[in-house]
Amino acid sequence: MYLLGIDIGTSSIKVSVVDIQSQKRVATTQYPDEEVQIRSLQPGWAEQSPEDWWQNTMKAILRLNATAGFNAHDIVAIGIAYQMHGLVVVDKEQQVLRDSIIWCDSRAVELGENAFDTIGQEKCLQHILNSPGNFTASKLAWVKQNEPELYEKIDQVMLPGDFIAMKFTGKITTSIAALSEGMFWDFREHELSAEVMGYYGFDGKLIPEIKPLFSVHGLLKTDVAVLLGLQPGIPVTYKSGDQPNNALSLNVIRPGEVAATAGTSGVIYGVSDALTYDTQSRVNTFAHVTYSKTQQHTGVLLCINGTGSMYRWAKHNFAPNLSYAVLNDMAATAPIGSKGLKVLPFGNGAERMLNNKYTGAQLLGIDLNLHGQPEIFRAVQEGIAFAFRYGLDIMRENGMQPKVIRAGLTNLFLSEVFAQTFVDITGIPVELYESDGSVGAALGAGIGAGIFKSAEEAFTRHALIKYLEPKNTEAYEPIYGEWKNLLNNAL
Repeated sequence: MYLLGIDIGTSSIKVSVVDIQSQKRVATTQYPDEEVQIRSLQPGWAEQSPEDWWQNTMKAILRLNATAGFNAHDIVAIGIAYQMHGLVVVDKEQQVLRDSIIWCDSRAVELGENAFDTIGQEKCLQHILNSPGNFTASKLAWVKQNEPELYEKIDQVMLPGDFIAMKFTGKITTSIAALSEGMFWDFREHELSAEVMGYYGFDGKLIPEIKPLFSVHGLLKTDVAVLLGLQPGIPVTYKSGDQPNNALSLNVIRPGEVAATAGTSGVIYGVSDALTYDTQSRVNTFAHVTYSKTQQHTGVLLCINGTGSMYRWAKHNFAPNLSYAVLNDMAATAPIGSKGLKVLPFGNGAERMLNNKYTGAQLLGIDLNLHGQPEIFRAVQEGIAFAFRYGLDIMRENGMQPKVIRAGLTNLFLSEVFAQTFVDITGIPVELYESDGSVGAALGAGIGAGIFKSAEEAFTRHALIKYLEPKNTEAYEPIYGEWKNLLNNAL
């Protein structure tokens, strides 16, 4: 028997089939081949079409089914991971009313800051563990304020994974974890936040049925099953934001354990057993996948918007015909410090760790006689690693003291330059695993379906691929100091 995992990413949809007995991936693919574009109708805006996500999901599954090694009729459960914080709104016929305002959109920053001040900063931090900031609730408030006729047609408010599950099953559900990432959940009262809902004037009927994260969220509709070559009636048993799901995929489920990703955005995610918060909301706290009223496991999340997006921009503008693997090899020929070239990788919307400020991405110190492609691509990777260090220091201020960080051997961690720079500049060893969000979603489906009795049981065959230790920390410290001064000047 098999499990199907779907990762609704910003750049593409990735799907994997995992064998239940071995807990190993037997097939994987993604769609489309080219990175999906983010529509930006105004500066700071970022939107994508939920219907495009669904079409790409179906095409990815059909492409997956065409590979050898498994029978699609032996898939018994579906799990979904998704880009966090996106706003999806549908009417009573489950028709999408507008494109999704996605995670890196900055238009609702002022609305969230006003809510933070009016509700009361201490009250927000105590109850929702964050500022309402630029999260889903504030994005919905923007729609209410700026598109009132459309707002009146909204029947249900969803996150991207809820929407994909709806397309599979016809049912709309949510979870405490999803509501917490949208700023709709009151951790102290263990219910919808009366303050946020009241301040923004939201009707509670807009919120779907709340179900446990690991549970049956609906059964696969017959017409969809026939179209995709799957068995009708198999359940969707898991839905999680991509970063809590990535942590699950790396077996980061106990307090003190820490995961990192460097995809379109960059994230460090640590599990805590306390309702902690950063007083400036530079890092954010959400319910972890294992959160319950009696086991209050939270995920402390540092997000950097411009990581893989920065590297993609550099590739498309400086070497569009070369592969990322070639760029990584090219970067390795440049010395530590990139001969003085420095990059601020903050060009993908307002950055929470920078107090919701937007500096724009910057390439600094260019010497026309000294710098070429190797220095550019190394400087981009170093700048991203420096941004991780900057954010990790904020997490350390808030009590997160990781001894080791786990990451999947994918995206930027495929680059030896980036991976070693990350280890050197943070001073923390990294364990690399063959895992990604789609595998985590598949194993999450196994937990939700009761095939695995616990999250721990789903990872009994979790194998370490590579272990990296710091070796150039002293060389990088003064370079990081220079980079940090440039960032402070930009701020």
